[in-house]
Amino acid sequence: MTSTTRKPRVLVIGAGFGGLAAAHELFRDGLADVTVLEKAGDIGGVWRENTYPGAACDVPSNLYSYSFARKTDWGRRYAEQPDILGYIHDTAARFGLRDLVRTGVEVTAARYDDDTATWRVETASGEVLEADVLVPAVGQLSRPAFPNIPGLDTFAGPSFHSAQWRHDVDLAGKRVAVLGTGASAIQFVPRIRETAGRVTVFQRSAPYVIPKPDRAYTGAHHAAFRNVPGFTAAMRGLIWEISEFFGLALTKVAPLAWLIGVVASLNLRHHIKDPVLRAKLTPDYPVGCKRVLFSNDWYPALASDNVDVETGAITEVTPTGVRTADGRLHEVDVIIYGTGFKATEFLAPMTITGRGGRDLSAEWAEGARAHLGMAVPGFPNMFLIYGPNTNLGSSSIILMMEQQARYIRQITEELARGGVARAFEVRRAVEQAYDAEVQSRLDAGVWTTCDSWYRTASGRVTTNWPGLVHEYQRRTRTAVLADYEVVLPERAAEKVGA
Repeated sequence: MTSTTRKPRVLVIGAGFGGLAAAHELFRDGLADVTVLEKAGDIGGVWRENTYPGAACDVPSNLYSYSFARKTDWGRRYAEQPDILGYIHDTAARFGLRDLVRTGVEVTAARYDDDTATWRVETASGEVLEADVLVPAVGQLSRPAFPNIPGLDTFAGPSFHSAQWRHDVDLAGKRVAVLGTGASAIQFVPRIRETAGRVTVFQRSAPYVIPKPDRAYTGAHHAAFRNVPGFTAAMRGLIWEISEFFGLALTKVAPLAWLIGVVASLNLRHHIKDPVLRAKLTPDYPVGCKRVLFSNDWYPALASDNVDVETGAITEVTPTGVRTADGRLHEVDVIIYGTGFKATEFLAPMTITGRGGRDLSAEWAEGARAHLGMAVPGFPNMFLIYGPNTNLGSSSIILMMEQQARYIRQITEELARGGVARAFEVRRAVEQAYDAEVQSRLDAGVWTTCDSWYRTASGRVTTNWPGLVHEYQRRTRTAVLADYEVVLPERAAEKVGA
């Protein structure tokens, strides 16, 4: 156990993969007094919320799991939503994390108290909690985004976002409009078209789609994972290196991006024989500018007799359907929005107030930014999980989250020493230098070449990390305390000055 003279109180906001990773790292060995606040009725984050038909991960399950809780009995190479959610529940129970979580508690505001060097956190019920360390872990993909189209609220039939799936709505024989062709739509459209009468997919831009090397794991696989020494670790390591190689195509090595484009083109040609439909489904932007998608059934679904692809701009939603720019009204019974998330609106709608009354939304008026994606100048002892510029174009985000949790643990260990209240605040010059480097690298990369959910309205990329996971882990392996200034409670500082 770490030698300490005080036990920091830590409040983690969010009980998804990131929040639970932070809780595990800070709770183990009794380092800190950890409480996790979750606004929903259960743990699981995006894997609790996204229950649409076909929901699954596009990262191999061996890698999309905690390093401290490797699972040997995944059902498939690419796990489906129920399996992932079950893994989260099992892991939380196994490591005592579920007991740290308070569900049904929505955080509305957090304010740093200069006098005591602590955070005061307010909930929707009016409760006020205090903590020495605040760890927002609400993620980038937690708030559904709806398109800005006139008449959205006028539609007379059922309409819902894919992340808020209405399982009470029977799609059998119905005319269904699907808005969006992103990572969620390519999973649920092939499923719903099997029972729906007709599905019209409204596409703003065509994604690059490459085959998904998925398969069910056999008993032999499970036996090897369970009984062969080092096999699970070796498989995880191999998948990691392959994903890093794929990441090079998006960050550094243009010929690899070209190769991905060739694979995507061959995949399209193999499945789509109709030249008109193939033209609609051909991307008109560089590989990787938007998320590259994996699917074996997206193109066959779009080529089926009861699916139409509409590329005309939507001008309005009416009580009976969707109108496009050519004036045509596409009459439908149900509308499903596969339009993604408000990924660039970090920590919204919470109000976060830092030292000296600083408003985080004002600090981030030109786009969210944080040193190493975790620390913000003016907000002592606040460390984000899955914060600005820590998303990945490839590989497993859990690798990033775990590394952030280890980094935060190091700071918390320092806070535990000495027996006095204090806070660590990243130096503004350090954060500015880091942000300048990250943005410079992003400006030279593919993610600035088209509009996507990676970017703000001004064009700044606030979501993605411009390098590989290995680089991020190296840079965050040791918390450099010289990057921070120690902030004492003002009451204590006054006594020192006296």
